[in-house]
Amino acid sequence: MQAVFSELLITRDWLLADGATGTALFNMGLQAGEPPELWNVDHPDKIKALYQGAVSAGADLFLTNSFGGNASRLKLHDAEKRVLELNRIAAEIARDIADAADRPVIVAGSVGPTGEIMAPMGSLTHNHAVEMFHEQAEGLKSGGADVLWLETISAPEEYRAAAEGFALAGLTWCGTMSFDTAGRTMMGLTSQDMAKMVAKIPHAPLAFGANCGVGASDLLRTTLGFHAAAPQLPIIAKGNAGIPKYHDGHIHYDGTPELMADYACLARDAGARIIGGCCGTTPLHLQHMRRALEERPRGATPSLAAISEKLGAFSSPSDGTDGGPAKRTTRRRRSIGA
Repeated sequence: MQAVFSELLITRDWLLADGATGTALFNMGLQAGEPPELWNVDHPDKIKALYQGAVSAGADLFLTNSFGGNASRLKLHDAEKRVLELNRIAAEIARDIADAADRPVIVAGSVGPTGEIMAPMGSLTHNHAVEMFHEQAEGLKSGGADVLWLETISAPEEYRAAAEGFALAGLTWCGTMSFDTAGRTMMGLTSQDMAKMVAKIPHAPLAFGANCGVGASDLLRTTLGFHAAAPQLPIIAKGNAGIPKYHDGHIHYDGTPELMADYACLARDAGARIIGGCCGTTPLHLQHMRRALEERPRGATPSLAAISEKLGAFSSPSDGTDGGPAKRTTRRRRSIGA
């Protein structure tokens, strides 16, 4: 299936990725602070439903429930010795769902950040980070993941450590970062900085891009930045379904299925080849996205004005690629994955 994924990237104009993991699991009863990865063992029926929802909605690729499945994150729940088990089971359940589909569906092993700050600013060494990423990759590999999927990374050092750990596991991978601070990652990278970094990584990803962040408008501005850097690799766009709002004790995203359909087509026209959703994106959103991508003809590269008109205003006047100031008025982060 690794070969199938590579072939799809060559032969298809676009691939639809999945939507939100955290949003779906919270809707199923996951409580704040509860590690989703334990549900792979405790509630496999709900994880099956999570995966099946994406496939039934038309996703060509979906991520495993393993975003926080590294030793550092699991240690917070006294589960650091269960890394291989929890990741293996996440991928095994996904493998069963993908293999039962009536078309090729790619299982992407989700790998999130360690949750620690890397040296010299923090205490996490490069070697220890590589070790953690390698361990998680081996678990996902043993469960049948087709490709590894690094997401929501902020630091270039952590991105490179993950690439090294994945190389040790012998699996191909894709990798996204979150540009949530005036168009930059929390550690200050712009879209063009990331494109340059990816071009120099020895064990390069099959595709790279952005996920999560602030909203769909900001993510597409980042996508345009990748495209302007003229990368050789396919670009990934996985934007949130609008902006999060707190209502009746829960966080809701205000992006409608129709808005996400517009986003999907704008992402394609902005140069993205793998298009999906992040926080707030449900199977209903994915259905509208798939239909729009299939039915609407490709358009010209969208302008920033066209993006903001369709999807809403940007959170900052600049994304850093034009030398503008790193200013924004709000900052939103997610805690458990898409």
